[in-house]
This record gives sequence, structure tokens and C-alpha cells, in this order.
Amino acid sequence: MQTKSSKRSTQFLKAAQWHNHVNAVCASAPMRDWLINRASLTARLVAASQQFRVQRLHQRQAICLADEFAEIALHRPQKVLERDVLLRCDGDAMVYAHTVVPLTASASQWPLFAALGEKSLGSTLFKDPLVERCALSYARLRFDHALMRRIHALQLLDEDVDSLLARRSVFRRKGGCLLVTEVFLPAIEFLNK
Repeated sequence: MQTKSSKRSTQFLKAAQWHNHVNAVCASAPMRDWLINRASLTARLVAASQQFRVQRLHQRQAICLADEFAEIALHRPQKVLERDVLLRCDGDAMVYAHTVVPLTASASQWPLFAALGEKSLGSTLFKDPLVERCALSYARLRFDHALMRRIHALQLLDEDVDSLLARRSVFRRKGGCLLVTEVFLPAIEFLNK
């Protein structure tokens, strides 16, 4: 008999099914509110906590995920600049944020991206009048998705958590694009908004 844990280690990593409407992911009312709100997630988290912090996990070149390349106008999975962070409120991880930028993007398109460090990307995107946010899409990431694997590796979830809600959108600036995926961790459902 195969346990959930052994299934995780042997199954092929799959692309998520992204949807244009939030109803497709069957979110609870509190989670639906977090998913559909187009305002800055960073600003909402700051307002809902005493201490907000961005914990940068990495920023590096990597092959983009199978469900990302088309969103950023690539023809196949290839190397991108990837940044993963945890957004924490009062010490608790609320969101796993994953950003990919094509290597062809210029410094003039995303001038502050390389130097963000532990600064919030959202705090720069939403203040820049040249940035256009495209439509949100929604998914329920299963245990066999690469981002879920990363989250489980950080030991942020109980072993029995096998799916999380996520949203993503493309941002455009001066002809360049970047894709931001935000995976909502269980604690956010109980955060005062």
C-alpha cells in the first residue's frame, strides 16, 4: 500500500489547472476574499498584522515551471529569473510568493527587481504608474505541483495538507512582463483583514 508521502516522492510533478473565475477552485468565503481582491496583497497583510516581513528564500536563474512559460510569452520551459519569498505576519507564514521574469527582460523594464532583497515586490509594483496588472487566474495546487513540493520542504504544512489555493497574474511594464504566483498558506484564513 502506498502512503500519501510515498506518492509524493514518486509521482510526476504536474502543471496546475488555472481558471479565469474563482468559483472553479471552491474557496471558502474568507479565502475567496483573499483571492479576488486586486489591491496590493502586501498592503493588506501589513494592515492585518503588527509586524510584516518578507523572507527571501532565493532569487536565481532556474527553468520555469510547465504551467508558467506561456504566461510570460516563452515558447517552452526555459531559464528565467526566479524569486521565491514567504510573506509573514507576526512571525507566521501567510503566503508563498513565486515570481518569474524572462531573462530577456531589461533592467529598464524592471529596474528594482534585481535589488529587492527582503523588500516586497508588491510595494514597488503598485506604486509604479507604468505597471499594468493583467487578469487574475486561480488554482488549487495539489501535492504533485512543484510549488507545493517547495512549501512542504519548508515544513510549513501539516503532512495531511495536500492542496492549497493560489492566484497569479502577469504584470507588464515597458514591454516586459513578469508573472507573480501567490500561494495562500492555511494560517491566512484566520488573519484579521
